[in-house]
Amino acid sequence: MIKFAIYGKGGIGKSTMACNISAALALKGMRVMQIGCDPKADSTSLLHGGERVRTVLELIREKGVGKVELEETVHVSEQGVICVEAGGPVPGLGCAGRGIISALETLERLGAYEKYRPDVVIYDVLGDVVCGGFSMPMRKGYADKVFVVTSGEKMSRYAAANICMAVENFKGRGYAALGGIILNRRSVAGEDESVAELAEDFSTKVIGTVDRSEDITAAEEKGQTLVTVCPESRAACQIRETAERIVQICGGKSDA
Repeated sequence: MIKFAIYGKGGIGKSTMACNISAALALKGMRVMQIGCDPKADSTSLLHGGERVRTVLELIREKGVGKVELEETVHVSEQGVICVEAGGPVPGLGCAGRGIISALETLERLGAYEKYRPDVVIYDVLGDVVCGGFSMPMRKGYADKVFVVTSGEKMSRYAAANICMAVENFKGRGYAALGGIILNRRSVAGEDESVAELAEDFSTKVIGTVDRSEDITAAEEKGQTLVTVCPESRAACQIRETAERIVQICGGKSDA
C-alpha cells in the first residue's frame, strides 16, 4: 500500500492538488482513499460536485464515541475514490489538531484500511501549523512520505519551509520522510528558482510543477477535478505526471 501526505499553506491549492492526484490515480485503475485532515472539511469536495460530506467528528458528536459505523464515515466519489473527512471542532470550542487524532484513530479502530484495501492512501493536511494532530498523518503507520505544495510567493515558501523542517525534526522518531516539493505556480518573479532553492535547502527536489491555469479555476467552479473535465489540458497532463512521480518515489509501479 502506498501512503503519503500532502501538506501546504491554506489557499495554496493543496486540496485541489490532492483531489486531482486522487482522480488521476483512480482513473488509472488504482483503488484510492483520500482522507481530509483540514478542519474546514472541504478536502474532497471536488470529488463530490463541490459538496461537503459528513465528517467523522460530526458523527462522533452526534452518535458518541464507539457508536459510529465505518460505512457512515466513507463516501465514494464518481471516480471511485474512497473519501473521508476528519472534520473539526465546533467553532470556538475544542482543538482542531485533537480532532484529527480522534478521526484517524476512529478509522483505524473501525478497520477502514483492512476493509477497503486501498492501493493508495492520501492524507490532505493543512500546513499552516505542524504540531499535535496536524503531525498525526506523519506518524508511523500512517503516511510514509510527505509532499509539500508551494508557490514562489514568500508566505507560501515560508510555510513550506516550516513543514519541511518539521519532517526533518520528526524523522528520528520513525515518522514519514520528505518525498519532495510540488510547485503550484502563481506566476511570480523568480518562482522556479526560489522554489528550487527551497528544495535544495532540505536536500530534496521539486518533483512536480503545475502551471497556473484558467482551466483549473473553471473545473473548480463546476465542483470537478481538472483531470476529469479537461484531461487533455496542459495542467492536467502536469498533474498526471506529478501523480506518476509520487507513485515512483513511494516505491509503487508507474506507467511513466
